[in-house]
Order: sequence, then structure tokens, then C-alpha cells
Amino acid sequence: MFWHNFKYTLKTLFKNKMLIFWTFAFPILLGLFFHMAFSNIEKSETFEAFNIAVVDDENFKQNETFQIILKELSSENNDNQVFNTKYVKLEEAKELLNNDKIVGYLIFDDDIAKIVVATNGSYETIFKNVIDEVNQTIQITNTIVGDEIKQELSLGNTNIDYQEIYYKVENIIQNTNIHIEDTTSNHLSYVMIEFYTLIAMTCLYGGVVGMEAMNQALPNMDSKGKRIAISPVEKRKIILSSLLASYLVQLIGVFLLFIFLLFVLNIDFGSHILLCILLSILGSLAGLSIGLFVSVLFKTNENTKVGIIIAISMVCSFLSGMMGITMKYIVDKNLPLLNKINPGNMITDGFYSLYYYDTFDRYFFNIISLLVFSLVLLIISGIILRRQKYDSI
Repeated sequence: MFWHNFKYTLKTLFKNKMLIFWTFAFPILLGLFFHMAFSNIEKSETFEAFNIAVVDDENFKQNETFQIILKELSSENNDNQVFNTKYVKLEEAKELLNNDKIVGYLIFDDDIAKIVVATNGSYETIFKNVIDEVNQTIQITNTIVGDEIKQELSLGNTNIDYQEIYYKVENIIQNTNIHIEDTTSNHLSYVMIEFYTLIAMTCLYGGVVGMEAMNQALPNMDSKGKRIAISPVEKRKIILSSLLASYLVQLIGVFLLFIFLLFVLNIDFGSHILLCILLSILGSLAGLSIGLFVSVLFKTNENTKVGIIIAISMVCSFLSGMMGITMKYIVDKNLPLLNKINPGNMITDGFYSLYYYDTFDRYFFNIISLLVFSLVLLIISGIILRRQKYDSI
């Protein structure tokens, strides 16, 4: 009876055209729209070297360290080029800045480099951070020189080999790799969150499939449910086979979306594709548990139940960043507990952790959270089903 009902439920679900559209076609269409809308945004945000000026006075000419580092960071043959540098007099630097020809200019006060900018922005921030790092490196090398000299003097050595100390410091400077890494479109793609939330939404939408299968086994929702209620067959096997069939349909929909994203849109999910699949399987289980929970909790018509599941799915997707990626961070910052119990965020955050982090701690936290969420709803649904009674069917 188990496998007979399993096959019957599969056929019923696949014949439901509206259900198949929302499970299979809609997520793929939405993924295509996402790709069309966001692909050009990513291309426009790749890092490009920006223009700066250096005041070429006596202080700068005496600072060999900065000359070496600026030459390296401004070389067009360097994959890590940060600056397009012009060496000018002070008045010309001011004029270039006033005419927005440069982001800012560098002026030296003895050995200390200072930057002058007209506005605050991303390039100005990068300029400041790079120069601050160089200044810190120089301070470290000066400290090393001082410590080396003090150590020689403490040992009673008055014949200090300054040339050896110079080579040691020079080696430190040459091995200091100061650069800006381009982590925009290929490495730190915030648009990826949109595709993560799309998969999360698809997993949660699967609750509609679970609800549809469950309704067929409920006496107050379907004629088949009435026959099951008065038949001598074991109800638990009927319900389990119906849920298993709906879960299989749901997984097919999620995997079709995965194939479309990977091989048609060429979305990069990183090197842990098997862990991504595992996350999607457990996310689909969370969607199934929501569908079952809504189906047994609310004694209303099918359209209302569908509306409830879709509303839950959309709210969860919205809070996890689908309609605006900043929403995920706003909720994480101000209402962290809300995202801890949000299955959409668990799925999205699981993908996020695989893509951005070297460790799996955050990923497995989301995996366990999805399992706990699903089990809690399944257990509650089971208790409700056992207690349901009908005056007449």
C-alpha cells in the first residue's frame, strides 16, 4: 500500500499544472531575471587603478622607501597596480585635486607621508589605508633598526655593522607585499546572495507541494482523504508515502534550478558543490515541514493554505536578503534571533558561509539549525494529526 500510494501521489502532483509551474518554472524564470538585472552591475564594479599625485620635493627625494613602494604600486606591469601616480610640484597637485583630476595627493613632512583629499569616498579610503600601512611598515623597520643597535651596544659591541642592519631592514621592506586585491565580481560578489535567497525561496516554496500531498490524505480536504479515514489501512503509511512523494517532487525542482544556475547562467557556487546540494536537501526538508504544519494546523480551504505558505516563504526570503541584500545585515545586527529561527536565512547563510569562509563551523551550525527546525515542525504536526477528530466525514 505504501508504494502504491507513493506512485499515485506522484502522478497526481505531476498532473497539477499550477503546482508544477510554481515549483519548476517560476524559480528558473526568476533566476533568469536576476541574472539579466545584476550581471551588468557586477561588471561595472571591478577595481581599477586610480589617479594620485605625489609632491616631488626634497623630503620625498630623500625617502627611498616610499619611492620603491610607490613605484611598485604604480607599475602598469604589476597585476596589483593600485595607483596611477604623477610626480608634480605642490601647486600643480592642488590644481589637479581642485579639478577632480586626482583622488588626492601625497606630501611628505620629513619621513611621514600625509595625504590630502577633497572628498570622502571608496578610493579616498583605499588611498588612506595603503599609505597608513606603508607608514606603519616604516615605523616597524625603524624600530627594528633601533632594537638592533641597542642589542649590539648592550653586548658591549661598539663596532656596529650598520651595513648588515641596513640589509636586514631592506629585506623586510622588499618582502612587504602591500597591494589591493580585487575582490569584487569574482570573489566578493554580493549579488550571489540574491541567488542564495532564490534557492532558499524554492526550497520553502516546496511546502506547497507537501501541503497538496497532505491535503489528499485529510478527510476534511479531499474525497481521497475520506476514503482513507474509513478504510482499514494504516494511516501512518499513507501519510509517509504522500510526504515522501511530495519531497521527491520538491527535490527535482530544486535540482533543476541548480542545473540551470550552474550550466546555463554559469553561477559560481565555489568548490563545495556537494555541501551546497546537502544544504538544499535539508532546506527542502524545512520547506516540506512548513507545508505539513500549515496543512494540519489551519482548517481552511486549499487556496488560503497556499497563500499562507507563500507569505511565509516570501517573508523569510525578504528577511534573508532577496529584495535587498542589506536587509540580511540589518536583521543580523538588530534582531539576530529572528534570523536564527528563519529557515530562509539558514539556507542563505549556509551558502554564504561556504562561499566566503575557510572553516565549516558556520555552515554546520546552519545545517543543524535546519534539522532542528524541520524536526520541531514535523513533531508538532504529528501531534496535531493524532489529536484530530471529525464529527462526520
